[in-house]
Amino acid sequence: MPYERLRTAKKRAVGTKQVTKAVSQGKARVVFIARDAESHVTEPLWQLCRERGIEVIEVDSMKELGRACSIDVGSASAAILEE
Repeated sequence: MPYERLRTAKKRAVGTKQVTKAVSQGKARVVFIARDAESHVTEPLWQLCRERGIEVIEVDSMKELGRACSIDVGSASAAILEE
């Protein structure tokens, strides 16, 4: 289950700004993007991940992604970071 991977990660980034920063700095191992997030928010992150060769896992909802990251609101994206 992709959410379980994120829940058990020791280091992670939550939110598109933080995830984009982590990808740009080469710290992200895997990126999770919610299908129900607005494309103008997630498309630049998709592009960056393709350019950097980072694995992207699409998940069903922002709400579930937020819950997996232990936050009370939805999140368009999250990432597991290098330890």
